[in-house]
Amino acid sequence: MYFLYNIFIFITRFFLQIIALFNKKIKLFVDGRKITFSKLKKVISKNDEVIWFHCASLGEFEQGRPIIEKLKKENPTTKLVLTFFSPSGYEVRKNYKVADVVCYLPLDTQSNAKKFLDIVHPTLVVFVKYEFWPNILKELKKREIKTILVSGIFRKNQSFFKWYGSWMRKILQVFNHFFVQDAYSEELLKSIGFSNVTVSGDTRFDRVFEITKQNNELQFIEQFKNNTYTLVAGSTWKEDEKMLVEYINNSASENEKFIIAPHNINAKDIEELKAAISKKVVLFSNKNDVKLQDYQVFIIDTVGILTKIYSYANIAYVGGGFTKTGVHNVLEPATFGVPILIGSNYNKFREAVELVNKKACFSVNNSKKLSVLLKKFFQEEQKRVKAGKQALNYVVERTGATTKILYYLKK
Repeated sequence: MYFLYNIFIFITRFFLQIIALFNKKIKLFVDGRKITFSKLKKVISKNDEVIWFHCASLGEFEQGRPIIEKLKKENPTTKLVLTFFSPSGYEVRKNYKVADVVCYLPLDTQSNAKKFLDIVHPTLVVFVKYEFWPNILKELKKREIKTILVSGIFRKNQSFFKWYGSWMRKILQVFNHFFVQDAYSEELLKSIGFSNVTVSGDTRFDRVFEITKQNNELQFIEQFKNNTYTLVAGSTWKEDEKMLVEYINNSASENEKFIIAPHNINAKDIEELKAAISKKVVLFSNKNDVKLQDYQVFIIDTVGILTKIYSYANIAYVGGGFTKTGVHNVLEPATFGVPILIGSNYNKFREAVELVNKKACFSVNNSKKLSVLLKKFFQEEQKRVKAGKQALNYVVERTGATTKILYYLKK
């Protein structure tokens, strides 16, 4: 099987180069890897102590981030290498200042694995959640480099737990310790002979809770809000916006304000959204030209400030629940202790499911149900506060994974 895997990797590399001629994302995937080794050589020297973190994409980065930042703070002279598999992770975080080098993980060939580890020579390797690359892991084991998995999730349908997965089970032996999110993952690993497992939870909870301790002040949001009840709708798609606009135009009182931060911020879509709203609307890009307190709807046609904006919400709506991929991040508003509304496609996201079960998050499948809930929470402060407390408690109760992992590393 290992032999067939290596053949597959070479075939994949060949076809990726062809597909890259026609696909922008694959082109980033291919071209980005061409400069990985040169980037590393410019920063990493033979005498450096190095810690290497690998994340598949942006979501895994957010899980690894609390550990990355704590380790860097405690070991400022240690070089930190951060690799991504996906362009959607690398392109967003390629300028992340905490890491000394941010680059793509080379394709998992035997020669690439050896070359990469020769240059990086890490004393510690941290894989986040998943992605098990056989050649890299095999080389790490050969070199006896300390390797751990954090925020791990295992499922019964993975090859490790199948009759044909013995070669993959052997590869897992490289890990000195597995920090997993749940007891089920622990049970699965123990069923194939691994006892070096700790149920630590998900480090994302540490990350989002830390957000509440930072300075989230945005003066222009304070001016717009003007101590008025405010709904913050984040990462919205057209399906979400259609329902929100219907409520704003037909049901909202003068004592409700709305901040909408669309997932896509191209000018055409923003103008269409603005034109559909009958109440007074201002765009972020025009915020300096008007008295913000005079407007009822604020459309955020920029990126990077949504998390801070959630801190001003009395209630939040998180978009994506009517798309194929599903609802976006519900933990960011939850950590600020506000009730959350989402669309109907959320069942693949554990935190959304659990928040719904705790009556801190509420799913809607049409504009009528959204309208009923928005009126309810606007009119009934006690119910709104109770649901918000449930959301915050959900986050707080699940913090601590980072502390457990750092304690292990210090032993």
